[in-house]
Amino acid sequence: MPQGINLDRRGFFAAAGMTIVAAELGMLSSASAQSSDVLTIASANGGGAEQTRTLTPASPKNTSFAAMKQVNAGVLNVGYAEDGPADGQPVILLHGWPFDIHAFVDVAPPLVKAGYRVIVPYQRGYGSTTFLSPDTFRNAQQSICAEDVVNLMDALKIKRAILGGFDIGSRTAAVAGTLWPDRVKALVLVSGYLIANVPANALPAPPKAEYAFWYQWYFSTKRGVLGYTQNTYDFNKLVWSLQSPKWHFDDATFDRTAASYKNPDHVAIVIHNYRWRISLAAGDPRYDSLENKLYAGPVITQPTITIASDFDGTNASGTAYRNKFTGKYSHQILYGIGHDVPQEAPQAFADAIIEVAGY
Repeated sequence: MPQGINLDRRGFFAAAGMTIVAAELGMLSSASAQSSDVLTIASANGGGAEQTRTLTPASPKNTSFAAMKQVNAGVLNVGYAEDGPADGQPVILLHGWPFDIHAFVDVAPPLVKAGYRVIVPYQRGYGSTTFLSPDTFRNAQQSICAEDVVNLMDALKIKRAILGGFDIGSRTAAVAGTLWPDRVKALVLVSGYLIANVPANALPAPPKAEYAFWYQWYFSTKRGVLGYTQNTYDFNKLVWSLQSPKWHFDDATFDRTAASYKNPDHVAIVIHNYRWRISLAAGDPRYDSLENKLYAGPVITQPTITIASDFDGTNASGTAYRNKFTGKYSHQILYGIGHDVPQEAPQAFADAIIEVAGY
């Protein structure tokens, strides 16, 4: 990668029109009816065979989860969906921005059918997840978001879980696996290694990469905060369209997620995340030691499957982050799919969870 580009910028290059390069190819279960073309080659990573797949974005089959629950966990009252047997292997699925738990509404059923206990929490600033105190710092730095996951596990008396995520949820899952390795059994990470190096993010990227981050710079201004506050619905719908250009989602699909933006802390959390990443907003100094560990770019030791899509541009090959994973590992490339991989390719995402559970 060009000097100055941190890996957590990687996924956004596709918006700038950069070319996809396929190098590492992986193999999922062939159960997905979405697949229109499959090319399999031998594995070089010790994680089973590898595959690249060409898919057509899925149409939603489900609109809700089996049960919605609330629990106090750390500084939050967390809203979460749950399904599956209480004694099943826990799987926690993590969304990012501007998405919510409905990204996994079609991922949960095949996992439940396979015997997993599936938990899908609204992240801080979304849906029914709220702060217990009005005085708590509305902070979205990476270590604290990962701590939210561990706090939820504590509240639900879950010792170890498989974590899967995309966008900020992928970063959160990776951070949890790094900082609390005994709590994470395995990982499925869309767009690979997204742990942020904030000092490195202070360095400029090439123009196409900077262009792809247009909303980040917009959020750094007062105008951007006001604009996002006034136009949250239209802003996020535009982002969905830009990041998943082949996915022709309908208004009802978007509206189910858009309801989660009405959370009273949504704007504050979104703005803090993007400002913190480029050193325009401070984090909590009590977490400095954890962040410094993350800035060093630690390896991830758990069994992991990384998934790339068209959105990942030149980094779809996974070669830029392959050395960040030292456990059993495989990489999968889904062509024809945008950024919201679990919603656009739910069976493929569920297949990856089931596969990594067996590593």
